[in-house]
Amino acid sequence: MVIAIDGPSASGKGTLAKRLAAHFGLPHLDTGMLYRAVGWIAAQTGEPPAKVAARLTLADLADPHLRSDEAGQEGSKVAVMPEVRANLLKFQKEFSSQGSGAVLDGRDIGTVICPDAPVKLFVTASPEARAVRRYQELRGRGVDTIKPRVLAEMAERDRRDSERAAAPLRAAPDAWLLDTSEMDADAAFAAALAFIERKGFRSSGP
Repeated sequence: MVIAIDGPSASGKGTLAKRLAAHFGLPHLDTGMLYRAVGWIAAQTGEPPAKVAARLTLADLADPHLRSDEAGQEGSKVAVMPEVRANLLKFQKEFSSQGSGAVLDGRDIGTVICPDAPVKLFVTASPEARAVRRYQELRGRGVDTIKPRVLAEMAERDRRDSERAAAPLRAAPDAWLLDTSEMDADAAFAAALAFIERKGFRSSGP
């Protein structure tokens, strides 16, 4: 079973992907971390992003700096580069083709990386709800910011992700839309799990 989860930042897709992976006993890949890693490494070293993408490994994703908002912005910038996306395509397809199945979340999983995935979700939320979540996350990490700035940065990132020529952010035609604006993590998980079970997939665990 391959579960493809797409959606904008702070929609809740990452948390949902981790919980679904744990529930079904599947490996999980946050593909956004690939672009964060490429952008962050390129910014720190001056190396061309496409070259960084070509040599990226899973070990590169362990850097705690990749969770920073700065790394997120750098990742969004390099994600518009066709060469970077092409060099990361093989990495992602190999991960998704594991015999056990996999859960992948990102922005082009259902449309480009795993177009034949039997389960596709597009997780979204209102810009205001997403901004509040990101603001609370940043404040929880001790980052001094204000909500209007978070909302503005999120709007700019959404624009880049949606308007880029290479694999823009959009829902696959056969993806199930999950709006988490009024949901907490438990409610989103319950809704997604019910959808997946309706498609005939169930956990093999207790």
